[in-house]
Amino acid sequence: MIRVSVPASTANLGAGFDTLGLALSLRFEAGTVDSQQPANARACDAHHPASVAFRQSGGSGNIWSHDRIPMGRGLGFSGAARVAGALLAIAQREGVVAANSHEARLAAFRAAAELEGHPDNVAASALGGFTVAAAGRAIRVPVAVHGAVVVWVPENTTSTKESRTKLSPTVSLGDAVWNISRSSLLVAALTTGDIAALHDATQDRLHQDVRLAMVPDTKRAIRSAIDSGAWAAWLSGSGPTMACLVDPTRVEHVAASLPRNGQVHRLQIDATGPVVS
Repeated sequence: MIRVSVPASTANLGAGFDTLGLALSLRFEAGTVDSQQPANARACDAHHPASVAFRQSGGSGNIWSHDRIPMGRGLGFSGAARVAGALLAIAQREGVVAANSHEARLAAFRAAAELEGHPDNVAASALGGFTVAAAGRAIRVPVAVHGAVVVWVPENTTSTKESRTKLSPTVSLGDAVWNISRSSLLVAALTTGDIAALHDATQDRLHQDVRLAMVPDTKRAIRSAIDSGAWAAWLSGSGPTMACLVDPTRVEHVAASLPRNGQVHRLQIDATGPVVS
C-alpha cells in the first residue's frame, strides 16, 4: 500500500519566468488503489495528470487522488499531480524508502517537467521550499525569510497554454536585463533575509502585465496586498491567483483587504516536500 503527499506551488514569483518556484502548504494526495485513502478521494482516470505520469514512469495498476489544490488557478495542480504519479511509480518499483530519497525527487522532477513543458512548478513540488530550475536541473535554495504566504483565488480559471499565446515571442534587451536583474535579486533577497528588497525583486516586464490585463480583479488584489503591507505580491503562475509574502503578524490585515470575489488561503512555505508512505 503506497500513498504520496505533494505540495502545491506558486511559480515565476514575478520576474523568474519558467524558472523560480515556491512550494506551498496546500497538498495533493494520491495512492495506489489498495492503499488507505481519504473518504472523498476519487479514482484517477487514464487522462488524469497523475495517472499519465504514473504510467510513463513505469507504474502499474490504478491510482486515486485527493485534489485539494484548485485546478486551473495557477497553484501548480498539474505539476504536483505529475510529481505524485512519478513518485508512486518509483515507490512501487523500488520501495517507499527509495522513493523518499533526493534522487527519487529529482527523477520525479525530470519526468514531471517533461510532461508539464516547463519546470518551475514541478521543481517546487518535487523538492519543496524555494527552487530554481534551468538547463534540466532543479536546485532547492535555502530561505532566510520567514513569512506567511497569502493567496487570493478567484472563481475563474486560466489555461496556461492559452495565456502563453498572448505573450510576445521577442523581448527588448532592456526588458531582458530588467528581468534577469530582478530574478537574481529575488534569489539574493530570499537567501539573505533582505525583506526590503522583495518588492522590487518581484517586478516583471515579460509576462505579468499581459496576463493581468485579462484578469483585472487579480491586478487589484496585488495592489491591495501591497497597500496593506505585504512584502511582495505577484501573479501566481499564469494566474488568475494572486500570491503574496507577508509578515506573519499582518496575515489577517492583508487577507481582509483582498477583493471579496475570491477565496483567501493562509499558507506557509512548504519546507517538507513530497512524503511517500
